[in-house]
Amino acid sequence: MGVVKDVQSKAELGESLAGGAPAAIHFWASWCEASKQMDQVFSHLCTDFPHVLFLRVEAEEQPEISDAYAVSAVPYFVFCKDGKASDTLEGANPAVLANKVAKIAGTIDNVETAAPASLGMAAGPTVLETVKDLARQNGSSKTETKISVPTENLTKRLQQLVNSHPVFLFMKGNSEQPKCKFSRRVVEILKNEGVEFGSFDILLDDDVREGMKKFSNWPTFPQLYCKGELLGGCDIVVAMHESGELKDVFRDQGILFISKENIPSSAAQGSGKGGTAGSTTLSTALASRLGTLINSSPVVLFMKGKPDEPKCGFSSKVVDLLKQEKIEFQSFDVLSDDEIRQGLKTFSNWSSFPQLYIKGELIGGSDVVLEMHKSGGLKKILAEKGIIQEEKLEDRLKNLISSSPVMLFMKGKPDAPCCGFSSKVVNALREEGISFGSFDILSDEEVRQGLKTYSNWPTFPQLYYQGDLIGGCDIVLELSKTGELKATLSE
Repeated sequence: MGVVKDVQSKAELGESLAGGAPAAIHFWASWCEASKQMDQVFSHLCTDFPHVLFLRVEAEEQPEISDAYAVSAVPYFVFCKDGKASDTLEGANPAVLANKVAKIAGTIDNVETAAPASLGMAAGPTVLETVKDLARQNGSSKTETKISVPTENLTKRLQQLVNSHPVFLFMKGNSEQPKCKFSRRVVEILKNEGVEFGSFDILLDDDVREGMKKFSNWPTFPQLYCKGELLGGCDIVVAMHESGELKDVFRDQGILFISKENIPSSAAQGSGKGGTAGSTTLSTALASRLGTLINSSPVVLFMKGKPDEPKCGFSSKVVDLLKQEKIEFQSFDVLSDDEIRQGLKTFSNWSSFPQLYIKGELIGGSDVVLEMHKSGGLKKILAEKGIIQEEKLEDRLKNLISSSPVMLFMKGKPDAPCCGFSSKVVNALREEGISFGSFDILSDEEVRQGLKTYSNWPTFPQLYYQGDLIGGCDIVLELSKTGELKATLSE
C-alpha cells in the first residue's frame, strides 16, 4: 500500500475497512504540533509496513467519525483487524505506535513499550531517525493535547465572549477569511439570514479553543451562539437554515436584521406566540398524530435532542429546569422527525423549539418557561392542572427570595424601573458590580401583598441577601455611601 490515505467521510472509512486488511487510523489536527510530529512517524511506518492500510482523519473536520471512535484528544490512533477496532493509542508516543502497528501487521507477538533506541524490532530503518529526532525535540516521547476543564478565569472569559454579541460564532479564521469549509458555510448562512454577528478565531488562542469544547460540551467547531445559548455546529445550523427555523429563532430572540427585506413577516411565519390557528392546514392524519403526542403525558417537551443529550442550549435550559423542579415529563426529539418538526410549528403557531405543553396546552418556548419559573407561574399552572400540589404563598415567597444570592423585589425590571426608588437601588448595585436577581412586584399582586407581611416591610424595593432582608432604598443607599454595600452582600 505504502501511501497514507486521507479519509473524507464515514462512508469512505467504512469502505476502506470493509476488506478486512489490518489498518491504522491517525486522528490529527492541523493546529497540534504533536499531531504533525506523529504524522511523520506514521508516514514512515506506512513505508515499512506495506501490507497495513494507513488512514488519516482530521478530527475536527470529521466529527461523525471522531464521535464514533470517542476521540477527545489528538494525536489519537485506532488499530483495526478484520474491519473492527482492536486497539488504540492516545498521545505522541512513537515507540508504542510502531509496536502497535507491528502487532496488527503480525510481525511481533508480545508487544512492550519500546524506547526510541530499541525500536528496531518493530520498525524498519526509515522510521528510526525520525523517532530519535522527536524524542530529542520533546524531551519525552509522551506528549498529547487533551481537553482540560476550564479554570475559573477562563470560564469567565468564555462567558464574556459568548455574551459579547447577540449572535456569536466561534470559528476557524474570521468572517472575511474562514479557514475551514464548515466555518465558511456557517458564515455564508449568517450573511444570507441578514443578521449581524461577532466571531472569534479559535486558531489564535488554544486556551479558548480547548476551553470552549468543555464549556459548551460540543467537541468541534464552528459553534454558533444566540443570546448566550448554543444553537449547534455546522450541520445543525445548515438544517435550521434550510427549514427556515434559524430565522424564526433569530426573530423570537429579538435579533435585529440588517435589511428589512430579510425580516420574516408575521403573515408568512405566524406570530410565534401560541394558539392553534394554523392547525387547519395540516392533514387529518398529521394533526391526529400531533394531538396524540401532545397528550401522551401531562407534561410534554418537544425539543432538539433528548433530555440526556440536548442538541441546543434552549432545550438544555428547559430540561435542566424541569429536572431541578423534579417535574416528570415526556419528550420528543424534533430532529428525528421532520414531519413532526414542521407540522408542530403550524399546529401550535409557534415557530421555534423547544415547546412545552401541559395537559395538552402550549405553555411556550425557552424564554417563556424560564420567566414563568422565575415568577412562580409555572408551578401555579402545574398545581392548577393537578400535576403537583399547590404551593403555599409562604413557600413561594421563600423560593423567590432564595432564587438568587442577592435578590431585589422592585417595581419594574432592572433595565426599565417603574419608580425612582427602585432605579436608585439598581444603580447602586450595578455601580458596585454586584450581580443580582430581580422580581417585578407589579406583575403579581399576590407576591406584592404577601411579601409585605412576610418581611414585615411595607414598601418596595426590598433587597435580600442569602434569604435575609437587607432593607429598602434608604438602607441600601446608606450602605453604598459608607462603602459597606459590597461587603454586606458578600459576607
